[in-house]
Formats: sequence, C-alpha cells, structure tokens
Amino acid sequence: MNKNNRTSNSIKNIFFSVFIYILTTIIGFIFQSIFIKTLGAEYNGVKSLFSNIFNMLSIAELGFGSAIVFNLYKPVAEEDCEKIRSLVKFYKIVYNIIAGIILILGMILIPVIPNIVGNTSVPENIRFLFILYLINTVFSYLLTYKRSILYADQKEYITNIVDSSFSLIRQILQIGIILVTKNFILYLVIQIIITILNNWLLNYIVNRKYIFLKDLKNVKPIDNDIKNNIFTNVKGLLFHKIGGIIVMGTDNIIISMTKNLGILYVGLYSNYNMIIQSATSLFKKVITSLTASVGNLLIENNKLKSRNIYKSILLFNSWIFCFGVISIYCLIEPFIKLWIGDEFILPKFVLITLMVNVYVQGIRNTTSIFKDAAGIFYKDRYIPLIEAIINLISSIILVRIFGLSGIFMGTIISSLFLIIYSYPKYVYKLILDGEYSEFFKLHLYHLSITLGICLITGYISSLIIISNVWLKLIFNGIICLIIPNLLYYLITRNSQEFKFYSIKIKEILTKKIKKNFV
Repeated sequence: MNKNNRTSNSIKNIFFSVFIYILTTIIGFIFQSIFIKTLGAEYNGVKSLFSNIFNMLSIAELGFGSAIVFNLYKPVAEEDCEKIRSLVKFYKIVYNIIAGIILILGMILIPVIPNIVGNTSVPENIRFLFILYLINTVFSYLLTYKRSILYADQKEYITNIVDSSFSLIRQILQIGIILVTKNFILYLVIQIIITILNNWLLNYIVNRKYIFLKDLKNVKPIDNDIKNNIFTNVKGLLFHKIGGIIVMGTDNIIISMTKNLGILYVGLYSNYNMIIQSATSLFKKVITSLTASVGNLLIENNKLKSRNIYKSILLFNSWIFCFGVISIYCLIEPFIKLWIGDEFILPKFVLITLMVNVYVQGIRNTTSIFKDAAGIFYKDRYIPLIEAIINLISSIILVRIFGLSGIFMGTIISSLFLIIYSYPKYVYKLILDGEYSEFFKLHLYHLSITLGICLITGYISSLIIISNVWLKLIFNGIICLIIPNLLYYLITRNSQEFKFYSIKIKEILTKKIKKNFV
C-alpha cells in the first residue's frame, strides 16, 4: 500500500469514526435518560453488571481476532486472494468454536447469577434476563468473522458506519419499547435481533466488495508457518485477554459484591462510566484508526521513521486526552444534574480518581497501536497477568479503605506497572530500537504539560461561581475548549512532532485546492 493511500484511508477511518460516534452517543444519552427515569437505577445496575460479565466471558476469544488481522496485513497489501480466503475461513471455524465455549460458560454461570447480583427489587427472573444476554453474545460471535478483512484493508470506516447505524436503530426501537411497554425483556429481544441483522449486513457488504470471499468452500488450509504464528500469538494474547478483563472488567462485580456499595452503586457509577467511555472511546477510535497504517509503516522496517511517527502520534494522543480529562472533570457534574438529576452525583474524590485513571488508560493508546500492529503478543505474555493480580489485590484492599475510589486506584496502580516496565521494553526498545531514557522523557514531558494545563484550567473554572446549571455548563465548556488547546499549542508549536502535522495538513489542503480548481 502506498503512502498516499495509507494517509487517505487513515483520514477516512478517523472522519467516519468521529462523525457517526458523536451521532450515536447523543442518542445513547437520550436513551439512558429515558431508561433510568422509566425503569429505575436498579435496572441500570443489572444492565451494566451483565454487560461486564459478558465482557469477562469474551476471554474465550483468546485474541484470535487480533492475531488473524495481523496476519492479514501482508496478503491484503500483496492482494493474495487465496491466502486471505484461507485466513478468513480459519477465522470462521475459530469463532464458531468460541461461540460454543461462551455458551457453555454462560450456562455454567446461570445458577449463581442471583448471588452475583445480590439484593434487587427487579421483578423479572434474573436468570432469564442473563440467558437473553447470553444469546445476544453467542450470535455476535457466530456472524462476525468476515469483518476482519475490513480492518486489515483499512476499511474500518465501513464497520463504523454499519455498527453505528444499527446501534442508532436499536436505541430508537428500545426507547419506543420502554416508553410504551416498560418491558425489559422486549428491550433485550430487540438487542438480539439487531445484533443478527448488523452482522448479516456486514457479511453481505464484504461478499460484494471482496467477491472471492463469498464462497469459502474448497479453501486451502492456512500454511503451517502462519498457523504456528497465529497460535504463538494467541498463547500470548490469552494472557493479555485475561489481564485486560480482570483490570477493566471486574469493577462492577467488585462494586456489586461490596457490602457498603451494591447493585445501586453499579447503576450510579455506570452513568459516570457512560459519559467517560463516550468521550474516551471517541478519542481512542481516532488513535486506533491508525493501527493498520502503522502496520503498513512497520513493514518498511525504517526504525527512525517509525520512532518519529510514534512521537507524533504520542503528541496527538496526549493532547486530546489532556483536553478530554479536563473537559470531563469540569463538565460532568453540571451535565449529570441536567441529564438525570442531582441525586446521581458521586463524591468529588471519586471523580478525581476517575480522571487520573482516564489519563493513565488513554496515554497507553500510542504504545498499544504500535504493539498490536507489530504483533507483539507472545514476548510479554506474562505481563498482563502480573498487572491483573496487582489490580485485583489492590482494588479489593483499597475499596475497604477509600470506598468506590479505591477500586479505580487499584486500576491506576496496575496500569503504571505496564507503562513503566512493559511498554518501554517490548515496544519502544524492541520494535522502535529506542532508548529507555527517551521513552520516559517523552511521557514525563507530556504528563507535565497535562498536569499543568489541568491545574490552570480547573482553577480558572472554580474562580467563577455560577448558580444556574445551564450557564455553568456553557461557561465551563468554553473554558475547556479554549484554554487547554491554546496552552498545548503554545507549548508544542515549535516541536518536530507538531510540524509533522502542519506539513500533512498543508499537503492535504494543497491537493484539495488543485483537485477543485486546476
């Protein structure tokens, strides 16, 4: 793939990711407000808890998706149709097996689900609700295998359009069902139907766009070298999956099973988490849209060029997460008051802890996309397990001391281990041939900028006392839009990384002008 196509596809992926995500997020907040006001906070807690449990069951995927997409980069670039067919067929077989494993694991959990949920006034049978979630998850694995070609071919914007469109349809239908019937079971049935239709349409699009994938009969088995590479990576990814699920997927379960918190606090936290995830997922989509481009870049094996691109992406990632953290901190409380009411506000210390966690998780994105693009899954296979153990132990201890905040402190502590040890060793040194000292200087530099900007912006916001919630939201929004971005620009405008983006923007604008007027 040539450089121009790589840049063009990256821009398309970013543009469609951002535009459609914003649209579906707005609908999502409307839906969440109606859901809570119609069904109540406990239903919201059950919904969040079950979603968390099935995220944990996704460990059965073992990382096959990432390993296969990595192995698709080269045949896609070389237009080797037979090798692509072999990999996609293998993907299908693997995902059918995974669907079966998740079904079995889900059925094993059914008897103990009421114990995990704890005391609740939800009238429906908790086990039956769990079964509906299980059906939805199983169907999502049975029909999802062909989308891998779109990721490898830098056509992620197609999956974003389809997924977001069906998400929009699903939320509109579910809003109607909740308002008319107040029936949580029908709400879940719609979710299952939309999951099936969503994946069917993506398969149809892939069959039309890549005709050679329409029929996967009489496909040659994948080469032993590729198979060995996939299984080697999967062995490493298994530990990454386990670690990631424990670190990111156990919060709601710990909250639900903690005596002084419970399912009601799961519902309260889920509102904050929805806002945070809506913002950070948008930022992450922008960054991870570059993964396939980075994969193609690394094939060139130019270490200096790759290292310079890493620094440029780190600047971009740090900038948007600096802006994101301070914006969420200043806007989330007035937004929640207007959205669902004062009674859903959590203590300020919980919010501060959440924001530290948001930055720590966000700053990992730059290194993660290089790691994923390079297929580094096996060498650091034990690191996520160590991270998970640190997270689980520290969260359980700290929740007893600090309450809800303690859970997020555990996540922060475990993530710092990954950033300090694993990323410089297995990514910056191994893939980019960089120095440890340079890695730490880069990250400390951006951390210092972010910390300073957040303190300045937060202080300015606190100086103006506004009793009207709408005016406070608008004022804080203006402050957050101007100050962090202006300060980051003034600090970094003379750096090589900033100049990299300036040159790229000028090239794109010049091409557009020539295309339209010459």
